[in-house]
Amino acid sequence: MSQFKVILALKAQAKADKAKALMSLELLTTNGVGIGDHTANDYLKDATESLTLLVDADDRLSAIALYFPEDNPSKVLNG
Repeated sequence: MSQFKVILALKAQAKADKAKALMSLELLTTNGVGIGDHTANDYLKDATESLTLLVDADDRLSAIALYFPEDNPSKVLNG
């Protein structure tokens, strides 16, 4: 049972990171206010960090789905 709670917490954390990254990328790409007084380097750095967070969150969610399927989150799949 405790493993199930850990998996749920990891999944929630990954989903929150994904939402944060998508929000940041949306602000940076569609809303001039999101840019503020950033230089081009700051802007690109922020966009890169957001994309990295998004990819990492998607990778974590994929791994959870692969190794801890929702129908039985306590059973680890081989392979």
